[in-house]
Amino acid sequence: MANDEVIVKFNNVSFEWQVHKLILNEASFAVRRGSKITLMGQNGAGKSTIFQLITGQVQPESGAISISNNLTIATAKQVVDRKDLDLSITEYFVKVFKENVKQEKIYDIDKKIKDVFKVVNLNIPFDKKIKELSGGQQARILLASALIQDPDLLLLDEPTNNLDKEGIEHLTKFIINYPKTCVVISHDADFLNSFTQGVLYLDIFTKKVEQYVGDYFTVVEEISLRLERERMKNVRLEKEISARKEQANFFAQKGGHLRDVSAKMKRKIEELEEDVVDIRREDKTIRDFKIQAQEDIGGVILQLDSVGIIKNHKPINKKVNISLNKRDRLLLTGPNGIGKTTLLEKLASGHAKGEHIKQGVKIGYYRQDFSTLDFNSTVYQALSKAMGDNGTEENLRSRAAGFLLDAEILKSKIGSLSEGQKGLVAFAVLSLERPGLLILDEPTNHINFRHIPVIAKAINEFDGAMILVSHMQDFVEKIKFDFTLDLGSL
Repeated sequence: MANDEVIVKFNNVSFEWQVHKLILNEASFAVRRGSKITLMGQNGAGKSTIFQLITGQVQPESGAISISNNLTIATAKQVVDRKDLDLSITEYFVKVFKENVKQEKIYDIDKKIKDVFKVVNLNIPFDKKIKELSGGQQARILLASALIQDPDLLLLDEPTNNLDKEGIEHLTKFIINYPKTCVVISHDADFLNSFTQGVLYLDIFTKKVEQYVGDYFTVVEEISLRLERERMKNVRLEKEISARKEQANFFAQKGGHLRDVSAKMKRKIEELEEDVVDIRREDKTIRDFKIQAQEDIGGVILQLDSVGIIKNHKPINKKVNISLNKRDRLLLTGPNGIGKTTLLEKLASGHAKGEHIKQGVKIGYYRQDFSTLDFNSTVYQALSKAMGDNGTEENLRSRAAGFLLDAEILKSKIGSLSEGQKGLVAFAVLSLERPGLLILDEPTNHINFRHIPVIAKAINEFDGAMILVSHMQDFVEKIKFDFTLDLGSL
């Protein structure tokens, strides 16, 4: 359990990325040594920015951030930097030590990597390039790169993304037993509830941080009860204000000393109006949406006779027999590193040659790393391209609003968005593209858990063929599947 020593303190901290992009407005909170804390908030609220403020990558506009002397901090990021993808595993960890531990000479790097790989349950050759690893293996590398530093304060940004069930169990045990301090951003409620002792809630509307004590589920309930209490208080105050205004207006018309009474009443009304609680507009959920299917398709859309898998670091081919017609759904499963993403990429890229997929079928492809999106184009340009000639400016803006993409976000470059916002852009694009085949690779990563049921419903109602990879059991259970292919059992 935490002791009373405060190791990180935000005191009236304000921060904005650019004009009109305020993230924090005089936010205050404290983190105690040894505590296990969840950092909560809507997609794009600025949770990852708080991590950057703690590590000193960015500086506040005003207010003070106090960090204990000699406190070592390490962050497990959400994604591997693109510039690091060509490095081998050994080169990557050497870079981590040079940049974060400020060590030029690193002794026993291979032993250090081997030890930390045991913790994250990873077994791969050290000369492999990062880009050759699966999404799940990259997630474990990101985790290992923070753990290898043995920090006093461990910051984990969406650490369960891409991890299989075994990986999540491993990570949960690690956090519970970690003797130092840990702050975690995640949308996986069960995972968070297993270790959380307190919650920092970043409110996207007030730009302040509220601090709660308790496990994750208790805090979520506490927040919703408080909102209800605030709503009821406002209803009572508004009735009283309305009645007093009527009286004040009546006295004002009477003149004489009653006019003074009216003036006093108006001052009292102003006081009451200040008491009206600025209710948080509760985290919004995206609107229900449809992914319209390509119309002129029939017969076998996808035929799969063999698949390549990786066993003991060696690629092998296995015979299968799967054919998908319209409305057929395939769930692709298997442990991290078996080759699920590679298979999906092969299907999408071989499409042009007519391999596996029927000629003329349009593919809607949701990639884990969002590389189907052009990071240099604006959100507006991406949606406009996806819509083609099928709609108007009004349609585009209405569709964007349904995915919480407002006018400000539409003007932003995709590369500047949070990972969660990129995910919402990817779904908005799919909903405009009219694909015949949907290929979805971990589509719930980075997405606020409130949006998950809406996304599951849209996928379940899709009329084309579909292949899905997802480690999120709650999500998978909401979708009806005709076939399951477990690459691990081949």
